[in-house]
Amino acid sequence: MKIVFMGTPDFAVESLKALVESGSCEVVAVITAPDKPSGRGLVMNETPVKKHAISKGIPVLQPEKLKNHQFLEELRSYKADLQIVVAFRMLPEVVWNMPPLGTFNLHGSLLPQYRGAAPINWAVINGETETGVTTFFLQQEIDTGNVIFAEKTPILIDDNAGTIHDKLMMIGASLVVKTVQAIIAGNYPQIPQDMSAELKSAPKIFKETCQIDWNLSAENIHNFVRGLSPYPASWTILNDKTCKIYKTEIGEIANDSAEIGSFKTDGKTYLDFRSADNWIKIKELQLEGKKRMGIEEFLRGFRA
Repeated sequence: MKIVFMGTPDFAVESLKALVESGSCEVVAVITAPDKPSGRGLVMNETPVKKHAISKGIPVLQPEKLKNHQFLEELRSYKADLQIVVAFRMLPEVVWNMPPLGTFNLHGSLLPQYRGAAPINWAVINGETETGVTTFFLQQEIDTGNVIFAEKTPILIDDNAGTIHDKLMMIGASLVVKTVQAIIAGNYPQIPQDMSAELKSAPKIFKETCQIDWNLSAENIHNFVRGLSPYPASWTILNDKTCKIYKTEIGEIANDSAEIGSFKTDGKTYLDFRSADNWIKIKELQLEGKKRMGIEEFLRGFRA
């Protein structure tokens, strides 16, 4: 079976690696985002998927526009039986409908829950105790196609978006191979997504999305911090500067008259913010212009 693989970040590399190592198919080409300048020297930076594909001698396509005629002709020339999408971008129908067996996507949630661009973040933010990955066939509306397979994993109390990302990256890679092997065998389910439950969405996250609202409960704030750590990171204002918060703990019940959003510190071991119901203990943070630090290291140079 000839496969075209589409993906960009590290999350997609594990799936590409697993496909190549499985020996059950031939990855004839990889489609990834164009190189972008980064850093002070604006050095052109290749995507992780491109780097891995080149290391394996797989041809790489990097179209600016997915409806470009020249790109579409080149894509057709590979005569792929199947296309696989892992952490890429929305495809036009002319692309996803091209191969005879269609195109399937690996999504970082248990569909139909958390459709959208940031499923891992929102599952943790919302305090879910379980998430997973789903393979499904692409169709017109985003993340709505028939489900092939799904795999669950718990969200533990100490997990954050970063640890869940890494778990799903590995589970997802195995699920992609399982899905391909089932399609090769011609024995795979196509299950319509269950729309009977109340659906939670996973919209794209922007900087303004990440500002902490201290009027929320301590539990909600704690989950918010976990769900945005380590990237893009929640933030608040501390001494008129932006301060990213990476790790928190729920402190004592706030039965005092302190203003919501205010903080207290002994200047040595703790920095606590007042939420709607409890104090929130800051454990790891990064003040604007400084490096990320544990709380005690931070407080050695902090003046309230």
